[in-house]
Amino acid sequence: MTVVRSILLFVLAALTEIGGAWLVWQGVREHKGWIWVGAGVVALGVYGFVATLQPDANFGRILAAYGGVFVAGSLLWAMAMDGFHPDRWDVTGATICLLGVAIIMYAPRPA
Repeated sequence: MTVVRSILLFVLAALTEIGGAWLVWQGVREHKGWIWVGAGVVALGVYGFVATLQPDANFGRILAAYGGVFVAGSLLWAMAMDGFHPDRWDVTGATICLLGVAIIMYAPRPA
């Protein structure tokens, strides 16, 4: 159950961080206005709290592993929101990143 909770928290973290950054991008780069920027800032703040809910207490491990989730999540977000089409190298890189997440977070360790 701890692994499932951790994965769900990584997904929530990705949604809040990537979504927040995307909202800021839309507000500034796409000239959608400060309400979009403000919503993005709030989402990014929520991301900071979501990371603290991970069951592992090691900040460095959580952020290192989340980096891989961020890579894969960013490509998925771009596909869903911007019509981006990843090539085989994007997919290969994201797969390697997620393998790294699994090793960092879920490899057996002595208690």
